[in-house]
Parts: sequence; C-alpha cells; structure tokens
Amino acid sequence: MNIVTLLLFIVLFGAMLLMTRSAKRKQQQAVQMRNEMQPGSGVRTIGGMYATVKEVNEDTVLVDAGPGVELLFAKNAIGAVLTDDEYNRIVHGIEHDLKAEGAAVPDDVSSLTEPHDSAADASDDKPVDLGKKDSAEEAADEAADAKADEAAPKKTDGEADAK
Repeated sequence: MNIVTLLLFIVLFGAMLLMTRSAKRKQQQAVQMRNEMQPGSGVRTIGGMYATVKEVNEDTVLVDAGPGVELLFAKNAIGAVLTDDEYNRIVHGIEHDLKAEGAAVPDDVSSLTEPHDSAADASDDKPVDLGKKDSAEEAADEAADAKADEAAPKKTDGEADAK
C-alpha cells in the first residue's frame, strides 16, 4: 500500500465521520423539539399539514386540524413546531407587525379630511384591457385573423369532410 492510497482512505474516513456526526446532531435536535411540544403549539407534520397540538403522549400527539377534526399522529411525524406568529401567518394569514402594536395614526391628517373627488373617477368608465400585447401587435394579429377567416371556406351544417 502506498502513501497516496493511505491518505485517500484517511480522507474518506474523516468525511464519513463528519457526515454521520452532523446527521446525528440534526436527529437529536428533532427529538428535542418533539419532546418540548406542548398543548396549544402550532405544528407542521412531515406531510405538510398544519394543526394545533391538543395532547402530547409518550409516542403519539393528538392534534386539532380544524373545527371538530382531531387527528392522532406518531410523534416522529411532526416535522416542525412553529412559533405563534409563524403559525398565525401561515394558517390564518395574520401578519403580526411588531412596530404597530396600537392603532395606526397617519402623519398627515389632510388625507382624512379632504373630500373624495368622485367626478374624476366617473370620467374613466372605459373598460381597461389588461392584456400584454402592444396596440401595433394587436392590430396585426386582428388583420391576420381576418385574412385567415376570408381564405377558409365556410361550412354549413349539412357539409362533411369527405376523404
């Protein structure tokens, strides 16, 4: 055995050792997270379902997935325990803003006291085209469609294609 082969085996053994240690550390963190679950915590299962923990047993977790829906999961089927803010943001769509704890007060009160000008809004009664085509492209497309319609023979209900 030469020195290069010996160094190669040492490097491979070291890489395997580091990979197993990091995997073991992640596994221990997941077990610790599952053991710290409490009733009322928001969780995400490994299948992607969001629910609230009702009861934690030794190997199982009873979760409330909606009104009148209680499900029993194996403890290792819980993928993540979420913070209250994160759970409310994902499930209920509630954004929690730490800056605005109270009611929002505008800096300029003139926006609250100015009358709304409805005459300016009424003048724009035209339908808005939300298409992505430019007007020149649209005119060219309409002209091409018209030519194609003229060139194609018109069929009546009684005609059929015979080959």
